[in-house]
Amino acid sequence: MKIAIDNAAGIGPVVRACRKAQGIRQDDAAGSIGVSENFLGKIERGGESVHWGKLFRVLDGLGIRVMVDVPESVAAHLPVAVRTEDAP
Repeated sequence: MKIAIDNAAGIGPVVRACRKAQGIRQDDAAGSIGVSENFLGKIERGGESVHWGKLFRVLDGLGIRVMVDVPESVAAHLPVAVRTEDAP
C-alpha cells in the first residue's frame, strides 16, 4: 500500500499502525529497535524535530520502506547508486 506523506505529522499514524498491526507494545518496539520509548512516542505523535538516523532505524525496524517520487528530469542529476527501478 502506498501512502502519501507530506509532513512530519503524516508519518506518525503510519508508524503506530505498523507497530500495532504487529502486536508490539511501544516499549517493546523501542527496546528491540534500540531507541527510547520517548523517541518512538515522539515519532508516533508526528514530532517535527527527530534525528533522521533514528527515524530510519525505527522505520526499518517496523518494516516500513520509504520511496521518493521525483520527476524524471531529476534522474540525470542523481548518482547511479541512488537511482532505483525496484520500486514496488
